Order: sequence, then structure tokens, then C-alpha cells
Amino acid sequence: MPRTFNIANFGCRASQSDGAGIAAELAGRGLQRTRDASVADMVVVNTCTVTAEADRDARQTIRRIHRENPSAEIVVTGCYAQRQPDELAALGGVNLVVGNSHKHQIGELVQPKLVQIESSEPQSITYHGGIDAAGILVGDIDPEANLAALPAEDGLDRSRPNVKVQDGCHNRCTFCIIPTVRGGSRSIPSDSVVEHVKHLERSFPEIVLTGINLGRWGRDLDGRPRFVRLLEHLLARTSVRRIRLSSVEPMDWSDQLLGLMSSSSRIAKHMHIPLQSGSDTILRRMRRRYRARHYESRVVLGRQLMPHAAIGADVMVGFPGETDEDFESTRSFVERMPFTYLHVFSFSIREGTEAASMDGQVPRTVKRERSRVLRDLIDRKNLEFRQGLVGKTLSAVTLSSGESAGRALTDNFVDVEIPESAIPPGSLVDVRVDAVEGRRTVGTLRG
Repeated sequence: MPRTFNIANFGCRASQSDGAGIAAELAGRGLQRTRDASVADMVVVNTCTVTAEADRDARQTIRRIHRENPSAEIVVTGCYAQRQPDELAALGGVNLVVGNSHKHQIGELVQPKLVQIESSEPQSITYHGGIDAAGILVGDIDPEANLAALPAEDGLDRSRPNVKVQDGCHNRCTFCIIPTVRGGSRSIPSDSVVEHVKHLERSFPEIVLTGINLGRWGRDLDGRPRFVRLLEHLLARTSVRRIRLSSVEPMDWSDQLLGLMSSSSRIAKHMHIPLQSGSDTILRRMRRRYRARHYESRVVLGRQLMPHAAIGADVMVGFPGETDEDFESTRSFVERMPFTYLHVFSFSIREGTEAASMDGQVPRTVKRERSRVLRDLIDRKNLEFRQGLVGKTLSAVTLSSGESAGRALTDNFVDVEIPESAIPPGSLVDVRVDAVEGRRTVGTLRG
């Protein structure tokens, strides 16, 4: 019987894509993937470390896996593993900690441990590849290293696979640890991306382009092509029916990119633009490379070109030094912008970042209240946005049972319930929005 493995993924879409690559690598070595970590022979925990809460979630998951499945081999990788490998290696049940620096070698690293299943005799197991006595393999991330080859889909029924085309970041935002654990910005050449998408288009109607700093794609390649050029190549050289962009920084939403998105029926009308704060004072302290006025110009143009587009943002509350006046600048900015959803976060101290030692740390109770204010605000704006879609017919992709049964995700990022949906997941359909009931959006298949 083939040995089984489970992947526990945390974090952003780039991390999800990394997890798919690990799964594809292990499956290619003859292992069978299972959704149930409690019965898997090996569990790979692919971590995030963007906040203290992300670290805590990973530790809790590792402890639960070990408690429910004490015989499982636990391999921990990802951003938390790169940042604090000793902390993870000390947890019960953890056999191997592999940083982002060596994540692409996990299949090779675990192979010696996996072959023991072929023999009923006890064997001494030896890892290879420079793993130390504590079971840790973490090194510096080579800023000149090319990204690993793109993986095939991971064998699960996800209907919208993530395609990571860029990794790392050269920005140095004062709150962010990601450049430390991911390295500098690196891009996958357009020819490789095109070939990978050609493979995926046979099975999936929609792919999601992702990266740590997606809009910086190409700046490290010969000729320094811009991200819009990659999209043009994908539109011209593949037949994938829909391309969705993940998060793109404000300064990379060029007029050319917005023009291409608005004019192509194959690019989802969905803009995710990290904001972080509506206060220029806080943006300067964060060392963000834009100001509220520039951000607003991008959102206004996007809404003019795409009247029904989804427009979302990340917003951080409680950054050190954020006064009531600074927060009010953010609240009023969100109020007047045509946002359809927000990801609201409280500032979390990350050791090794400049913001960790800044004066003016904001009390937790204040951060909690500011988060509540913004979430209430965006709930109202999201409801108004969805109510404005009632009676309209939108293009949507039906979601897999692993995501949400009986649902479809529209071009403009609305999750619609389709009660009569007998159409298999991963199908591109037309859906009429019939009703909005609180957080629920209900629709009917058309045609």
C-alpha cells in the first residue's frame, strides 16, 4: 500500500501554490495524498509567519496533529520555518524543519525516510542534504536564484489553481518580515508561465496568478518586462478562459494594466490593492511607497473603467503611533472609496522588523475597536454592492466540493449560492443574481 501524506497549508496564495508544488512532488514519488491528517503517515505543515497569530495557529496545528496521530512524521516548512526553525524543531512530533531556502527539495529530503516502508525490518533512518542534528535545514535565500519550476496541479479538486509567477520582495516596509523569509523579488520567465498555464487550461477554466509582490514580475528578467506584458502573452498564447489576479501593489496598477483588464473578457474584473492605511503620516512610518492621493487615483480609474468590479484592500489598524486622527483618516478614506471588501488586520509585532521597536504601541483594546469599526463599515458597503447586482447575470466558476458545494464565484468575486447546481465544479457558467439575504447571495444558472 502506498504511503500517505497530508499537506496543512497556511498563509497567502503564494504559500498555497508552494503547498501544491510540494504535494505534486510527493505524489510523483509514489505517495498517496489524503485529506485526513489523523491517518496520514507524513504531514507537511506549510507555515506562514506574517503575524504572531499565524505562528500560533501553526503551533496549535502541529500539536493537534501529534496528539491525534502520534506516529505521523511531521515536516514543517514555509515562512515560520525560515524565521524560527529552532522553535519549531522543539515541538513534540516534529521530525524535520525545512526553510523556504530548501523547500523545493522536500521530496528528495524525505525520500530516505519513506523507503523504510518497503521493509518490515527496523532500519536506522538517515536524512541527506545537510540537515543538522536537530532535524533542521535552513539557509540564506539566494537573491539571484531562479524560482523552481512550476508544479502541476496537486491532484485535489480545487477549481481555481494558484499559479505563482513571482516570489520575494525588495520593499522594506517597517512592519513586514516577509523579505527576510522569502528573499528578494524573483520572477518565472513568461515562456515557462505560458507552458504551465497551457497544461492547466485542459482541466481548469480559471487560474489565479499570484506572487509575494506580483506587480513586480519581470523586473529581474532580461529586458525588465512589465507585468502587463506577461498578461498579454497569456492572452495571446493560451486559451485559459479566465485569469484572476491576486494582490497587486498600488504603484503597479498602471493605466496599461487597468486598460487591459477592463478590455479583456478573459481577465476577472477584480482589483485587490493593499492599502494598509489612509493616513499619509502612517504610510510614511510604514515606509509604503505611495500616498493616499495616488492610491485613490488608481481606485477611481478602476471603477470608471469597470463599474461592477470587485475592489478590495488590506488595511492594518494599530500601527505604532496611529492616533485617533490617523485612524479617522483611514475610516473616512474607506468610507468614500468604492471598496467591496476588506481584509482588516491588527498590527502584530514581528521581531526583526523596524516597527517592533517603534514608540507609540497601540493598546490591544484600541486595535480591537478600530478593527470592529472598519469591519462594520465594509459589511455595509459589501451588502450595498451585492444588492446592486440583483437581476444582473454574471459569469462565474462553480466551486469544488472542497471549497464550497453548490456555489459559484463570479467574475467580480461574489460567492453565489446556486441551490439547483448539478453542474460539476470547475465549470464556467452564467449566473443571475436573484436575492441578497444578509451575507448570502443567491442565484440561478442561466442558459
